[in-house]
Amino acid sequence: MRKVVVVTGANSGIGLALCERLLSEDDQVRLCLACRNMQRAEAARSALRSSHPSADVSILQVDVGNLKSVVEGAKALRERYQRIDYLYLNAGIMPNPRICLKAFIKGLFSRNVISMFTTGEGLLTQEDRVTEDGLRDVFETNVFGHFILIKEVESLLCHTDHPSQVIWTSSSNARKSAFSLNDYQHSQGQESYSSSKYATDLLSVALNKNYNREGIYSSVVCPGLVMTNLTYGILPSFFWTLIMPIMWLIRVFTNSFTISPYNAAEALLWLFNQKPESLNPLVKYHSCTSGLGNSYVQAAKMDLDVASSDLFYKKLLELEKHIRSTLKL
Repeated sequence: MRKVVVVTGANSGIGLALCERLLSEDDQVRLCLACRNMQRAEAARSALRSSHPSADVSILQVDVGNLKSVVEGAKALRERYQRIDYLYLNAGIMPNPRICLKAFIKGLFSRNVISMFTTGEGLLTQEDRVTEDGLRDVFETNVFGHFILIKEVESLLCHTDHPSQVIWTSSSNARKSAFSLNDYQHSQGQESYSSSKYATDLLSVALNKNYNREGIYSSVVCPGLVMTNLTYGILPSFFWTLIMPIMWLIRVFTNSFTISPYNAAEALLWLFNQKPESLNPLVKYHSCTSGLGNSYVQAAKMDLDVASSDLFYKKLLELEKHIRSTLKL
């Protein structure tokens, strides 16, 4: 049976690179690009079919920052497929990112320069907003919209005879210090992106605890420091031109500078070939690139505890109940 793969945020960056690599790995998969912008999704499909003429590539409009769109998209998936083997939750936003130039310049000439680039800790902030669904934009797009998508296609994922994989694109910026169970939508802080990515790590652990027996296995991936539209939005383009030589130099000393979307998709592709039962639910799989440009995957234990993931999951279930009632989903 041909494997069905759904990728959110597939029209550019890591998502598009993953799709290209998946088709190069197995051009018999049924690949669905779940995207917000249909014009860009169509362009991505055309590019993929140009390099893989016989591939089964379809597009689906899904805006994970809009819950009605998620429910409608999930309905279309249920009508289109009998099962989903791989659900890559890759879509994400970092709205209005701001960087402290003083701290940035100081960090360039300190011993913490590598850590500064890889995590953005204490350096990178965002301006969030409230969506029409009444939720914080980053939380809804990066976390809750994907959570509702999983719940809506649960019947396509739950197959104990052949497990399905849910794979999240997380980040090295997913920091415990930026997240609070009492403010999990991060309405009181300025590091909503970091908070949302830590939330996906917690949620992945909880999903495994609650769904492994049903045949759903969840994993999280860190793509490394990669140059995408999201990254380029942090600093003016001329700044990236100036510091790019420094980044190539730093890559000699660290494995987290994947830089290209192709390299960043390494761990995402690696999980495509793994038996989910063999994976550690408390581990994050990192895409790594050596100074010579060789890509590989490295596993690292996540800085979280199961009790916190359980509490967060319960809060999400309560929020789901409230939102479904309020929005009549």
